[in-house]
Amino acid sequence: MAMLRAPLTPRDHRRGDPDAPVVLVEYGDFQCPYCAAAEPVVESLLQAYGHDTQLVFRHFPLTQAHPLAETAAEAAEFADEHGAFWAMHDALFANQPRLSLPVIFAIAGAMNLPQQELREALEAGTYARRVREDFIGGVRSGVNGTPCFFVNGVRHDGAYSFEALSAAILAAGAAAVEDQPTRPLHAG
Repeated sequence: MAMLRAPLTPRDHRRGDPDAPVVLVEYGDFQCPYCAAAEPVVESLLQAYGHDTQLVFRHFPLTQAHPLAETAAEAAEFADEHGAFWAMHDALFANQPRLSLPVIFAIAGAMNLPQQELREALEAGTYARRVREDFIGGVRSGVNGTPCFFVNGVRHDGAYSFEALSAAILAAGAAAVEDQPTRPLHAG
């Protein structure tokens, strides 16, 4: 069983309750159609398990197959500097079928992000190191494709359907409850 080798840090992009007993780490690629297909599943899981599950998103751009994945990841990091990572994350996936540099800049413009600063950051590779750190952490953790999920540090090797990930979340939650029995995990 593969384990998450890159520990969670304050710089991770998190969605959900910071005290949740279950942490779902996703290594994703903004140009990967499988990642885009997984996004509604992840959203449904966060809605179903509310305060019991937290999502962490890390970059894993597969640039040989997806030439704009690195640029999109860097644009998301730029947005993060302006407090808008999740809005950019969602918009990149929503616009994935037509993803291009003009679309990335149009998304930034619609979010009132400074497009010239974004252009300069992309040209300078300002956020390339941050994206690369996520990628290297993924490689060390055994990620070899996207999306790749870890549930409480253990790689989920099953499908990324709601049912399969839900079962993994419930199992991880049950194990967490055994360690701290004061907080039961439940859907709702």
